[in-house]
Amino acid sequence: MNDPDKLVIFDTTLRDGEQSPGISLDAAEKLEIAEQLARLGVDYIEAGFPVASQGDFEAVRAIARTVQGPAIAGLSRTQVSDVDRCWDALRDAERARIHVFISTSPQHMEHMLKMDRGQVLAATRSGVARAAEHTTDVEFSPQDATRTPLDFMLEVLQAAVDNGATTLNIPDTVGYGIPWDFGALIQYIRREVKGDYVTSVHCHNDLGLATANSLAGVQAGARQIEVCVNGLGERAGNAALEEVVMAVKIRADQFPGLSTGVRTEELARTSRLVSRLTGYPIQYNKAVVGRNAFQHESGIHQHGVLADRSTYEIIDANSVGQVGSQIVLGKHSGRHAFSDTLAKMNIHISGDMLNAAFNRFKELADRKVELTDADLEAIVAEEMGERLEDTYSLESLEVSGGTVGVPRATVVVLRAGEKMEATGEGDGMIDAACKAIKAATGVDGTLTGFNVSAVTGGVDALGDVIVQLEAGGIRVSGRGVSTDVVEASARAYLSAVNKVLRIQSRAEVRQDEVGP
Repeated sequence: MNDPDKLVIFDTTLRDGEQSPGISLDAAEKLEIAEQLARLGVDYIEAGFPVASQGDFEAVRAIARTVQGPAIAGLSRTQVSDVDRCWDALRDAERARIHVFISTSPQHMEHMLKMDRGQVLAATRSGVARAAEHTTDVEFSPQDATRTPLDFMLEVLQAAVDNGATTLNIPDTVGYGIPWDFGALIQYIRREVKGDYVTSVHCHNDLGLATANSLAGVQAGARQIEVCVNGLGERAGNAALEEVVMAVKIRADQFPGLSTGVRTEELARTSRLVSRLTGYPIQYNKAVVGRNAFQHESGIHQHGVLADRSTYEIIDANSVGQVGSQIVLGKHSGRHAFSDTLAKMNIHISGDMLNAAFNRFKELADRKVELTDADLEAIVAEEMGERLEDTYSLESLEVSGGTVGVPRATVVVLRAGEKMEATGEGDGMIDAACKAIKAATGVDGTLTGFNVSAVTGGVDALGDVIVQLEAGGIRVSGRGVSTDVVEASARAYLSAVNKVLRIQSRAEVRQDEVGP
């Protein structure tokens, strides 16, 4: 942490990223992402907000007990009981950090906290001091820092350091910062706040400047940067991990001697995994990990790249894991080849999970001649999502449509071995299939989002469908994969229904997760 040439990557995908509307990750899904983040080589994983719910507490505890390599962090308000609860979730980690925060802007203090400056200062002192009793690794964040009067922010930050904070994180919580102004703020804080601490930045993207502001902070001396995979996060999201890491690597002339411990060849795989488990698609032209990031349509560009890649590409696609499939699996492939291929892709599953994924692979291989690495990732991700205490599974689907007559669908779903059949009619076959599932399961929900994309190219590509469903005040996402987009849609809808039922069964009431 005190190495001036090391840029600490603090990943908050599982905390700030999960606060994106419609994302609700189970403990097993959080653990899967955390294990991939460890393979990626991030320094810190902010695993969640333990006081928010029992589910969040259990997920943080599972990650703390299981994931090796990165330090595990948990978010906490300044209340002593919150800090203790956070530590209870983290105490079994190889290395643990408590991240304490409180709002400091006039808007937040007046309308949210109902506290004055003196009360905020007192809460800062007591919360940070309590965290320091548990661990020597304590981070403090003054929420909405960029709209906080500078004199008060300096007073709060100094109080945090005096009471044991070892990292001071400056959050641009509402994306208000402008790069040169934000960089100057970081320089001023480092000069005025006395003590031994690391300066960190946490930037939101409301004006599309999260990455730019983060890099300005680093140039000004910050040595920790808080990021989310794919730029997930509240509202417009956070600084994207893949963007800041590659900016520092590619523009080493602007960050002399500075390096991260990130294994960049794992970036694309991490991006795809997070996309599938959260239900948030990756925009085609997303920097570094988007589908179009290394594609060229213009004839002039194509000519240049064919002559020499460097003419139009500043990043080697292989260096970020954007490579074509190096293996081909089809319907004649056996279980051993399937398992071995997954192992080479660093996907390790066994037992019933492996059997289920293999069966889905064989089913899809009958419809598609070749299945690529991306196809296999989609199959495994779908199966892992479906195996999380599912109430219903899809037994069969039959649809009819066309220009004559009303589209109809008949589904058979299984619940504890019992078959339940229902029929639905709709505006199209997908609508009919969703209504049939609604009738069969009894879960009355409203689709608030629907996205279908091809996993790979070609007319036989797998369709990857992501839906967002709202039912009983609960918003969840679901996904399904198939060569038939209607079947993929039905699977995605049923996946979302199962998530709703899991959350209802836990009877969780999550507290507001307002963080830096």
